[in-house]
Amino acid sequence: MNISEDLKKEKFRFKKQFGQNFISDDHLLAKIVEAAEITPEDVVIEIGPGAATLTAALAEKAAQVIAIEIDKDLFPIIERRMAGYSNFELVAGDAMKVDFDALAAKYGAKRYKVVANLPYYITTPIVMRFLEEGFRVSELVIMVQQEVADRFLANPGTKAYGAITAAINYYGSVSRAFNVPRTMFTPRPEVDSSIVKIKCYENKPFEADDEKLLRRVIKAAFGQRRKTLNNALKALNLPKDELDKALQRAGIDAARRGETLSVEEFVCLSNAISKISK
Repeated sequence: MNISEDLKKEKFRFKKQFGQNFISDDHLLAKIVEAAEITPEDVVIEIGPGAATLTAALAEKAAQVIAIEIDKDLFPIIERRMAGYSNFELVAGDAMKVDFDALAAKYGAKRYKVVANLPYYITTPIVMRFLEEGFRVSELVIMVQQEVADRFLANPGTKAYGAITAAINYYGSVSRAFNVPRTMFTPRPEVDSSIVKIKCYENKPFEADDEKLLRRVIKAAFGQRRKTLNNALKALNLPKDELDKALQRAGIDAARRGETLSVEEFVCLSNAISKISK
């Protein structure tokens, strides 16, 4: 599929502020749809449809596709490509402000999938918005920078493991479907990418009593990676005796660094702090 003609016809200019890198290879589009395991019952939300190449591939399989696009210059291209699909809705808006549940509810969806070639600049904020704000998403299948995918999938104790790793893995199970070379994009970005799947938990294996506190604990633990928990967690502004008691109750050595803690250990520590500080 060649999108160059569509873009030239509309005299479209790529905008760096929107991180626009489009995909058009039919084989790649099919692989993304296959990775998302789209069924005829699925309602799918796509963020940043671009030239609507992935949008059309999704609409071939899904019950309904809702595409959210911030760049109105793309609307004529999207509308022309999607003219033959009755199961498609184009929404003008900022994905950081849209009520996704309300959009999906119009089509009777209790839970829905998110499939997107995400603009790189918005990857972490939009993923965390979906997870932290409790939207009824069953799964996210997203294109991200390969380096970001490495961080999402990192194990405790490794250099790539960080606050974002712990946070995302608290909300869902993460896997890499496949890598995508930079040559598959128009225009070509400076890095390679990966398709990542985040299956959101309906019932989390480890439940935090206070998720806001959990996020604070994770952030503090990674605030200064070289510091031990005993020092890093001072950022929580808790009395030292309470922090010592919480670490002891959670069975965590205060001399460890935050980067060595698993998601389960972060939850145990957060819950211990919550109980002690009440």
